[in-house]
Amino acid sequence: MTASICSQAISLDATPVFANTKHNNPKSFSKNKFKKDNLPKSDRDCALGVHTASNSHNEKKYEFYWGYKNHVLVDAVSGLPIFEVTKPANITDSGVTIPLLKDVHGWFSLKETDFIADKGYDTKAIYNFVHDELQGHAFIPLNLRGTKKKNQLTAGNIICDAGLAMHKDGRQYYPDRIKQKFTCPLKNSKDDEACPFNHIHYFNGKKNRGCTRYIITGTDYRASINRDSPYFKSIYSLRTESERYNARWKNLDLEKPSVRNINSISNLNTIGHICVLSTALGAVKNAKDESCVKFTKSLSKLMKEPA
Repeated sequence: MTASICSQAISLDATPVFANTKHNNPKSFSKNKFKKDNLPKSDRDCALGVHTASNSHNEKKYEFYWGYKNHVLVDAVSGLPIFEVTKPANITDSGVTIPLLKDVHGWFSLKETDFIADKGYDTKAIYNFVHDELQGHAFIPLNLRGTKKKNQLTAGNIICDAGLAMHKDGRQYYPDRIKQKFTCPLKNSKDDEACPFNHIHYFNGKKNRGCTRYIITGTDYRASINRDSPYFKSIYSLRTESERYNARWKNLDLEKPSVRNINSISNLNTIGHICVLSTALGAVKNAKDESCVKFTKSLSKLMKEPA
């Protein structure tokens, strides 16, 4: 018999773990220190990763680093960890998610749970797994992945570069999406000066001249989610429990460990999570209402003191 989650809401997030190498030293000015083929000699298990300053859609501040990622699945109500695993930094967050959830679901039932994660986990495979395999719901913001928003009328017609409303010209239906075609309103014109923009596509030498644009609308589970609804926003706000827990874990100074190789890093990370759980358990048994943060900070100071 498997245990069942008490809160029916889980949050997954990853924390960078910087390898103990001079390549991560900000005072090192080597031009080649963040090239993929320049693997640090001190730690052959680490990999090149990217760490962003925040989860904002428009976030442009990021840094490269050599190291690992600690992926932690957290109960989104209690803020306590359920499962953790350490992977090289070049493994994407979305690539870890489904194997991790399958592993956990085998011994800790995640049926009908709400899965919460940031835009780094916005893939159709994750949505389908949560919906079809766990019979749950996914609360993940869209990752625009650098796509540009098209100028449109309220009726949905695209505005071309010349400022003209393009005409709808048929749809293509696929199993998971609908592709709406838009064509130039002057496509049948014989006047070479009719296009105000003098667009190169207007002089394409074809029967139907001008630009062609498409709008793709998904019909799958991922596309059906209303991310502007108060319900979605209220559930997604529980993701802050992952951030709080990661902050407590970082108080143990495990983000920049002194050990090397993935086995040592993984063991140290696991010990860190056990320490945080132990302080939380101690706080509960002693009927403490305060946050576990100060307990973790005290533990961090003890770990730094010489034996």
